Amino acid sequence: MDSWTFQNLSHRQMDFEEVFHHIVSFMKQEPQGEYRLMLGTDSQVHPDHTLFITGIVIQRVGKGAWACFHKEIVGRQMNTLHERISYETSLTEQVASLFTEVKKYELVDIVLPHIYKGATFTMEGHIDIGSGERNRTRLYVNEMVARIESLGMEPKIKPDSIVASSYANRYTK
Repeated sequence: MDSWTFQNLSHRQMDFEEVFHHIVSFMKQEPQGEYRLMLGTDSQVHPDHTLFITGIVIQRVGKGAWACFHKEIVGRQMNTLHERISYETSLTEQVASLFTEVKKYELVDIVLPHIYKGATFTMEGHIDIGSGERNRTRLYVNEMVARIESLGMEPKIKPDSIVASSYANRYTK
């Protein structure tokens, strides 16, 4: 996992320490903000591979965001829905594990002196699944939500899983 690289429109090759530095810098610009650290993965099956994109987004609610993503290619078509959804959730879990307790406390410490002014920090795991009657992924909602909850993150599914279903989805095509 140390070899994971992330990118966005401004930076092509970032290791996780650089990503974390960007998040800290973004939060320190306005420490009294309401922050949502959102992680999520989406995938797309292509003719000779399956592409997975895992997004990291730090949002200052109502006042912008900073984001990056990790790209992973599996050299075959993963056509089984459960396998693909499970792998997406695994990648989100792996990125979440990069945010060690020490790193999470560092982020919380930025907003802590300002909580009486409304500052907040939450960490969310976005899963590209939905519970709607017509959604094929509804069978896996309980399993994937439990996995995200077990990491201490707040799980979000469609339509609230914007990092997986919007941000990451944009880069899977």
